[in-house]
Amino acid sequence: MKKILIIGAGFLQSFVIRKAKALGYETLTVDGDPHAVGFALADKHEVISIVDEEACLAYARKERVDGVLTAATDYGVLTAAYIAREMHLGGLDYEVARLIKNKYKVRKRLFEARVDDTEQAFEINENTDLDAVCKALSFPVMVKPCDGSGSRGASRVDEASQLAAACKNAMAASITRRAEIETFIVGREYGAESLVVNGEIHVLGIMRKWMTAPPYYAELGHAMPTDLPAEVENRARQCVANAIKVLGIDFGSVNMDMLITAEGKIHIIDIGARMGGNMIGPCVIPYGTGVDYMANMIRHAVGDAVDLTPCRPCAVATRLLAFGDGVVRRLPDFERIEKEYEVEIYHHLALGQTVRAYHTNLDGCGYVVARAQDMETAIYKAETVLRLIQKTIFTTD
Repeated sequence: MKKILIIGAGFLQSFVIRKAKALGYETLTVDGDPHAVGFALADKHEVISIVDEEACLAYARKERVDGVLTAATDYGVLTAAYIAREMHLGGLDYEVARLIKNKYKVRKRLFEARVDDTEQAFEINENTDLDAVCKALSFPVMVKPCDGSGSRGASRVDEASQLAAACKNAMAASITRRAEIETFIVGREYGAESLVVNGEIHVLGIMRKWMTAPPYYAELGHAMPTDLPAEVENRARQCVANAIKVLGIDFGSVNMDMLITAEGKIHIIDIGARMGGNMIGPCVIPYGTGVDYMANMIRHAVGDAVDLTPCRPCAVATRLLAFGDGVVRRLPDFERIEKEYEVEIYHHLALGQTVRAYHTNLDGCGYVVARAQDMETAIYKAETVLRLIQKTIFTTD
């Protein structure tokens, strides 16, 4: 039985752990949270910070793992690449992983290669002269951390007087205390998920996305297929593949976010060298494409053969359980709702729980996943169930 080490054992990583076990692999996981939900699912676990490369490597060596991966978080990417390099396992090149972690360097590389339609950006740190930077900017701009994920620290800035506060917020959300400033693009956001196997790029799918209003820009849901014209979606796929080539990503999962304007211009705004979060791996890609994404990602990590043949795709839509501030007063009958509306509900809600207003993915409480023969029905089911849950949990009746 081959052993696979999954870096991170949170709610979203728990789906990968379950899948690996179902495939017959011995599953090991590490996380800095001693109460991580994935610990109860894995065969073995250790409480280790996922950014502690040396400690995670020591654990991987002790257990003699056959493969390593991370999913749904950018913070484990470097650690997984480091372990793969030091143990001569399949994995992303460590220097490429370092590049991907720096959003400004990624943007610069894409700009120089003319991969998409985005202009060059600026990188700043605590010592940057923002007054000088302002003179080169045309507002509005987008400010975001140079590393991290989940939209934390990202905000739109409409005028120079707002820039310092936005940069401080972005740097506070960055491990390296650096931020990126780039032109604000008016367009709709889409996602892309890819798997690179033996150097061959497979763009699995382009996903429609719903986002919160400014200033937070956090994800509210996904859907497949998209509403894009065929020629625009095909160009988006090509941009994704070109970006992967230019950045030198030759192994594993790649998650991208892009803005597409009404004129069909494509702007890649974020890249993660790992499987996307928010149910992309467990539900959106497998339902929307018919490809068992996580199974292939896991098999590839341990050196086993993959099979990307699609099987019976359908329309799929998801909605995050995203609410305003409140306290959970009552829990709905989730099993009854799932049967009545033919949806899947994944949640971590509990009676008496304090819920924070949804500003980043960390404020989410779970997901509704709906499948149907057509997109309109899938979206309707997901949104209807979301409203029903929201009404139920905050009621005092």
